[in-house]
Amino acid sequence: MHILFLSHYFPPEVNAPASRTAEHCRQWAADGEDVTVITCVPNHPHGRLFPGFRNRLFQRGWWEGVRVIRVLTYVTPNEGFLKRTANYAFFMLAATVAALFTRRAHAVVTTSPQFFNGLAGYLVAIMHRAPWVLEIRDLWPESILALGAVKSPRIIAMLHAMARFAYRKADHIVVVTESFREALLALGIPAEKITVIKNGADLSIFKSMPRDQTFLRSIGFQGRFVASYVGTHGLAHGLETILDAAHLLRDDDKIGFLLVGDGADRRRLLAKRDEMGLSNVVMLDLQSRDRMPAVWSATDASLIVLRDKPVFRTVIPSKMFETMAMKKPIILGVAGESQQMVETAGAGLWIPPEDARALADAVRKLSADPGLVSGLGEQGYRYVTQHHDRTVLARFFNGLLRDVAAGHRSVRPKRVAGSEREQYEAPRN
Repeated sequence: MHILFLSHYFPPEVNAPASRTAEHCRQWAADGEDVTVITCVPNHPHGRLFPGFRNRLFQRGWWEGVRVIRVLTYVTPNEGFLKRTANYAFFMLAATVAALFTRRAHAVVTTSPQFFNGLAGYLVAIMHRAPWVLEIRDLWPESILALGAVKSPRIIAMLHAMARFAYRKADHIVVVTESFREALLALGIPAEKITVIKNGADLSIFKSMPRDQTFLRSIGFQGRFVASYVGTHGLAHGLETILDAAHLLRDDDKIGFLLVGDGADRRRLLAKRDEMGLSNVVMLDLQSRDRMPAVWSATDASLIVLRDKPVFRTVIPSKMFETMAMKKPIILGVAGESQQMVETAGAGLWIPPEDARALADAVRKLSADPGLVSGLGEQGYRYVTQHHDRTVLARFFNGLLRDVAAGHRSVRPKRVAGSEREQYEAPRN
């Protein structure tokens, strides 16, 4: 079966959507599917091309058994609403055109956000006479409206209309939380059209490892309990809560805070850290994939926080699963479904969102109790291996794509002699 996947982000970019897409596609290819990804030239989040890449009209390559088509990209940093929107819309057009020059797909998959990428699947699926599976990783436009990024009533109405159009036209919708499923049901989307496939961790990559003392010395944290935030420094995350907690613990020389990543809010956070004189906070820019094991090895507790907005009660940050896979305890400042998961797994401590005092107390509690740290890490590991192994989830997703393709009016399953794999072909007149 030929799976055509449109994704705005893809390795060597290292954000959550790139990782989820890549890990699913890699597994599908390893299991014998023909997988093509149409994506941008890698430039996220700085708006600078990664070394070894050129921004050309159309370029082909391979990544771990996956055929990758990179299209001409409107390159811009991940900040500024208008420029980002132009970047998203440009990719939708470029990806749609590129899809004209790929062999016919039996299933078209697009992932959202960003939602323009999601919408591209409608046109591409028509061109390929294939079913369209829309993946929803954040409720859109609710997630951007919660941050006040858009205030015009007309634009808001248009965004909601675009979302409803996509939900109606998609042949199937994959969501990453039960809360997202409930939100779509409330909009009248049929239950049989929605499947929940939560995030997970690649257990062959994310695993427990000894502390990298060289890295700890390089950041001046040797001998300290290190509470780390690794990920996007965006407006949604409320990372000033971490800085405020660090300020409360500034006199404890046994505790350090490490923030790794980039995003629209990073420069402001750097300025605030320096203004507050927080010598117990180290902030590193986005790190390459080969540097991440050192970062995680130095981490004693993983900080996962979001702002206190109703829409964020529906999400489960993907780094929760990676943290559990590495046997690190979580300090979670997110309410809703994420809180339920951490409590069910016994994988960490929950605090109210945007509560710096509670965050400081949780860090202090873990730093004083190595047995608790170890116990929470082990419980999280058992939970993620039982319920969120990325290989298992990818294969379930692949089975869903095969079912959707088989049920689509333009294809029928055909078993190839001498093979146990089913392939799909268009009916002939």
